[in-house]
Amino acid sequence: MENNGQQKIRNQVEFKVSGKYALFSDPITRMGGEKASYLVPSYQALKGITESIYWKPSILWRVDEVCVMNPIRTESKSIRPISYDSPQNTLSVYTYLVNPVYLVRAHFIPNPYRTEPDLIEDGKNENKHHNIAKRMIRKGGRRDIFLGTRECQGYIEPCNYEEEKKQSHYFNRDEIDLGIMFHGFNYPDETGRDMLGVRFWHPKLQNGIIHFCAPEDCPKGMQQDIRPMKRKIFGGKYHTFTGLAEESLIQEWQDIKTEGGVLYGLDAETE
Repeated sequence: MENNGQQKIRNQVEFKVSGKYALFSDPITRMGGEKASYLVPSYQALKGITESIYWKPSILWRVDEVCVMNPIRTESKSIRPISYDSPQNTLSVYTYLVNPVYLVRAHFIPNPYRTEPDLIEDGKNENKHHNIAKRMIRKGGRRDIFLGTRECQGYIEPCNYEEEKKQSHYFNRDEIDLGIMFHGFNYPDETGRDMLGVRFWHPKLQNGIIHFCAPEDCPKGMQQDIRPMKRKIFGGKYHTFTGLAEESLIQEWQDIKTEGGVLYGLDAETE
């Protein structure tokens, strides 16, 4: 079941992500070597942040909604990116978002396009993945967090989404039309097709919140194949995925099971 932005999903997680700067590049502005950020994060950027908190090939993260907390402000900086075809670096201007803070809701589903035996079994263990994901949010994520690009460091912390969204600068404001935006990439291991594709959509900011459509619900006329691509195969015999045999994960799972003497359940039930 996909979230409609109103009902909480049983394995949903909530977190706050913030940083000094963000750069969610609008692809149109990159043609001349310069970059300008979208006014809000894209679905793909938030999905990448969520995967940096906790990721396994046996599950697919779905970003349900994001709440924009601070006023949208931009700042331009002169940058000298490395030139690979000229003896001298050229000067470019990058436009960043300043002091971005976002509240994010996301949930996961078993990856239906993974047929490796190890991953099929691992994807069924919903309770394990949900508990570890929440633990990783409390720890600030398993990998470094970036807000769109490498130079924009981000920071993760738990949040009370329903309460904190009322503090958004755009709460009880008029609807803001954000125009056509990049939604995300269609990767082979998420679609079952040996093809890399791209998606666009038309989002709106309502009370500071963007409710994301699921990747498969993006308008077909706003999707395009880019090039053939094969999915990567995971599994123990390929030495690309070890599941519960991963040493750090064994310790995390043991800590969760013994923390407080009980195993935490899922946050909510889906009807």
